[in-house]
Amino acid sequence: MYFNNLIQKIKLPFRKDKELYLCLYAILGFYPRNIAYYKQALMHKSMSVKGKDGRWLNNERLEFLGDAILDAVVGDVVYRHFTDKREGFLTNARSKIVQRETLGKLAVEMGLDKLIRSNQQHSSNNHNSYMAGNAFEALVGAIYLDFGYQRCMKFMEKRILNHLIDVDKVAYKEVNFKSKLLEWSQKNRIHLEFKDQSQSTDKNGASMFSTLVLIEGIECGRGKGYSKKESQQNAARETLVMLKKQKGFEESVFEAKSRRTAMEEQPEALLPEIPDELLTTQSKSVKADKGSQPDSLAKQAKVEKPAKQDASVKPDKKQDKVPSQDRPSKQGKPLDKSSDVNVETQVVSDPIEDVLDAIDAIGTESSDNNQASKSKRRGSRHKSSSLESAIPVK
Repeated sequence: MYFNNLIQKIKLPFRKDKELYLCLYAILGFYPRNIAYYKQALMHKSMSVKGKDGRWLNNERLEFLGDAILDAVVGDVVYRHFTDKREGFLTNARSKIVQRETLGKLAVEMGLDKLIRSNQQHSSNNHNSYMAGNAFEALVGAIYLDFGYQRCMKFMEKRILNHLIDVDKVAYKEVNFKSKLLEWSQKNRIHLEFKDQSQSTDKNGASMFSTLVLIEGIECGRGKGYSKKESQQNAARETLVMLKKQKGFEESVFEAKSRRTAMEEQPEALLPEIPDELLTTQSKSVKADKGSQPDSLAKQAKVEKPAKQDASVKPDKKQDKVPSQDRPSKQGKPLDKSSDVNVETQVVSDPIEDVLDAIDAIGTESSDNNQASKSKRRGSRHKSSSLESAIPVK
């Protein structure tokens, strides 16, 4: 590093951009090797020029690269500085250091804003452009391309964090007043509203925004800024000051909340008044409708399955024959003639039952024939006896 500065100092009288070299040395603490990176870092997009390859050159690409390098460098510094803090605190501390407002103040304190090339419409007085902060990020990107990551680390530690920024003060400083106010309102279930009001311009022609904070319908803090975000932050900060320091203000907010919740619990409309006669007649008609249902819908054909016969008990053939009307059908359902439901059932004869019926019929016919033959023999005997009694005995 020492030899590089010595060589660049010897070459300095013969440089065309002698003044730029001297200014960058005062800001960085070393002489640049490739001045083209730094010229591009200080060139606003309003002054874009075409390069040799036909592409427009400005500091936007270097701004993107410098933003990533700053996150890594500041994250490393914060991690080693706060050894007993958790991840959430470290993230917040890093974001507070690398935010555009902080970088813009750094660039102004270093004098970097005076080296930026831009047209008059995009001067550093325009708060919406964050020109100085963007140029600082692009400068870090140029240092990375010219010397590497280690030089970026040394530049941030020695020239920025140890001299221009108090890490402890910035890390513990509360800057997001809107998030704090939202957190307070959500924990207490209080209605909070940020109402954007009129928009105006300042003496330099920059747009100004105004925001009003409403808590439970009560007008609280007002804030102005060069963006809606800035105006909301200022309004939230003023509201927090009112809640903390103004006596009776917080109590009035909770009283308004209790009135709102009481109104929400009350019914919005009462039930309509209906005469008791209409209610009684309607209930009677409902009962009548329920009682007038047809009996045919309530009656259904309940078909019972035949009980399973025990396999151990054998059927006795000598038992009386079951009447045909009580015999089960093939489906195992008895035929009930007295049922109100007309069910057409086709009876399928069982061959075993038919054989049994035929045997029984033969048995009855034979018994009838025997009785007839006996009666004939008795009749013939009776006739013979009568004839013998009529013939005289010689």
